[in-house]
Amino acid sequence: MKQYIYLLFDVDGTVLDFLAAEKAAVKALFIRYGFGECTDENVARYSRINIEYWEALERNEMTKPQILVGRFREFFREMNLPVEKAEAFNDDYQIALGDTVVFRDHAFELLNALKGKYTLCAVTNGTKTAQRKKLSASGLDKVFDRVFISEDIGAEKPNKEFFDYVFEQLGHPDRSQVLIIGDSLTSDIRGGVNAGIDTCWYAPDYAGPDPETRIDYRIRNLWELNDILGRDS
Repeated sequence: MKQYIYLLFDVDGTVLDFLAAEKAAVKALFIRYGFGECTDENVARYSRINIEYWEALERNEMTKPQILVGRFREFFREMNLPVEKAEAFNDDYQIALGDTVVFRDHAFELLNALKGKYTLCAVTNGTKTAQRKKLSASGLDKVFDRVFISEDIGAEKPNKEFFDYVFEQLGHPDRSQVLIIGDSLTSDIRGGVNAGIDTCWYAPDYAGPDPETRIDYRIRNLWELNDILGRDS
């Protein structure tokens, strides 16, 4: 069994329930901006647009400022809302995302159990504004040993440059001792493959065929990490 020392955790969708925070933030801001009620169906429509824009960012087809405002412009056009308010809406959305903290699979307890036994790192493509508020509000800023935000680094997952920076800051560890845990095949898992480290795909709801991307481990519950790490749960 491999002996990992460094565990790189994605934040949104892995440690924290991003969809819950997204839903609460969009609905609250609709009321604040006088747009009326935002239904669950409309939130789902926005979420699909959002995913498409973030995947374009991961493919280096758009910049982060372009995707952050562009997703709301497209959503507002579909909803017949004032597109000129998209930029201000996005600014407020970054702050509102940190107002709702929901952990996946009691992840806070899991990370606390792992703390001191491994070097725990957050690796995220989220914005500085949103992620710093989330980490502070959730207490994760006291749990993670290091936090790496793509906006600070100047490169996004899955780009190799993101991970090169992480490894430089960690003192160039043996990459065989590093494991990334994340829910995104296109960001976390492909990023781990690009970086030459082992990958653990957190896929609690996936029931499709095995993806083409190389995956070293696949888990449905975060506590299954204990089996990979050779620890008692």
